[in-house]
Amino acid sequence: MVILAPSLLASDFSNLESEIKKVYMDGAGCPYLHLDVMDGVFVKNISFGAPVIASIRKVCGIVFDVHLMIINPMRYIPDFIAAGADIITFHCEACEGEDEIRQTLALIKSGGKKCSLSIKPNTPVAAVFPFLDELDMVLVMSVEPGFGGQKFIEGSLGKIAELYKIKTEKNYTFDIEVDGGVNLENLKKIKEAGARVIVAGSSIFGAADAGGAIAGFLNV
Repeated sequence: MVILAPSLLASDFSNLESEIKKVYMDGAGCPYLHLDVMDGVFVKNISFGAPVIASIRKVCGIVFDVHLMIINPMRYIPDFIAAGADIITFHCEACEGEDEIRQTLALIKSGGKKCSLSIKPNTPVAAVFPFLDELDMVLVMSVEPGFGGQKFIEGSLGKIAELYKIKTEKNYTFDIEVDGGVNLENLKKIKEAGARVIVAGSSIFGAADAGGAIAGFLNV
C-alpha cells in the first residue's frame, strides 16, 4: 500500500489546524503531511518557512515530510530540525557538487532526521546514484517545482522504474516519492513503476469529502 502525503500548500491557510484535521485527526489516516518550503529564488513562488512548521507541529503528531525548494539548504537545515521536521528533502540542483550534498545529508542525520534527495524533471535520475546508500527517500518531481495544478510528466515513470530496479537489485531501503500531477487516473501506473510515497494537493484538500478522496487514493 502507498503512503499518501497530502500537500499542505493546497489547503486553506486561514485555518491550518482544521485543514490538518481533515487528513489526520479526523480518522482519514494519512501518515505523512507534505510541507513545501519555497524561497522565491530556487523556484519563483514563496510559501512558508520554519516558524509555520513549528506552529502546526503543536497540533498534530503526523510525520512532517518537509520539501525544501530553496537555495543553500544547509544554511537552514537546523531551523527545520528545530521546527519539528521528520523527513527533510532538498534538491540536488540546489547544491554545488557532491561534497555539498554529502555535507547536507550529514547535517540532517546529525539532527536525527530522515534525509531525502529530490530531482527536477530535467535532471537525470543518475544524479542521485552516488548517495542511494545514505538516503531514506528519493523524491522524483513529476512537474516543474514551484507551481500547483500542472500535468504529470509521463517521462517521470521511467525515472521511478529505474530507481526501483536499482533499489531491488542492491537491497537499498529508500522509499520512492512522487510529487506533481498525481491523480486517480495515473496513480496505478505510478505505483506499478515502484513509487511508495504519493504527494497529492488540491485533489485532497480541495475535495468536498477529504476522507473519501483519501480512500480513493488508497484503494487504487
